[in-house]
Amino acid sequence: MDSEKLQALITLLDDPDQAVYEMVEKELLREDDLRIEELEHIWETSLDELIQTRIENLIHQIQFRETSSKIHDWANPKEVDLFEGFFLISQYQYPELKKKNILNQLKKISNDVWLEINNRLTSIEKITVLNHVLYDVNKFSINLSNLQSPQNCYLNQLLDTKKGNPISLAILYILIARDLELPIRLINFPKNPLLAYIDPEIAKKAHGDDYNSPVLFYINPANRGAIIGRKEIEFFVKKSESSDSGLFETACEDKKIIKLLIESLIQSYESLGHQDKVRDLTAIVQLL
Repeated sequence: MDSEKLQALITLLDDPDQAVYEMVEKELLREDDLRIEELEHIWETSLDELIQTRIENLIHQIQFRETSSKIHDWANPKEVDLFEGFFLISQYQYPELKKKNILNQLKKISNDVWLEINNRLTSIEKITVLNHVLYDVNKFSINLSNLQSPQNCYLNQLLDTKKGNPISLAILYILIARDLELPIRLINFPKNPLLAYIDPEIAKKAHGDDYNSPVLFYINPANRGAIIGRKEIEFFVKKSESSDSGLFETACEDKKIIKLLIESLIQSYESLGHQDKVRDLTAIVQLL
């Protein structure tokens, strides 16, 4: 959009006639090259509260449009990248978020684990090391004081505050484990996602298509990575209302994991009464 046309439309943003504003809004949003930076500059230099409010709404709609487009593109390939999905959802709330910074933080954690493990260790011993680095060294934990906070679901906030919820901690755990080539998958266990450590030999032969591979043991990322045996899982399955035990044995694909994350975000924003966020995220989850 050329500068003269933009300025002409901006001057109409304070028009008290709602119909005029809606026409201007529609015209501005029609432009694919409308940059948020331009709108932010106008917001900063304007003293008119009505113009500022309307610009804030425009920026929100542009960010939502961009996030929806990125999520749509991310979800279309047969194989999706779990980190990319987590990052895009976080970038929806924090548009200035830089991928390189987040990747560096994750790599630092995985490197700390890598320095302490070797091929002579058993699978359980490797997980014990990973747990030590995540929970003892880095102090990651469930945000029990504010479990319903949406901030628990954003990757940058999780890395900065070391506080999350069961699904965000589970995704973090998976990302670190994958970088270390540990065969861990998410199981959508009722109310609390668990991680399944599958047979590494079968995982290697399956080339990633191992969602139904035998599980050696389970991990609870919400409880400092506590290792859970098969008998404990069977006990909880019997106590649950579900009669489909297969639900607790089949791992979730990455697209489903991100869907669980967004659904957790929706619940958080609903509890706070932020219906605008609920509408946005409901539209995004429908793309998956």
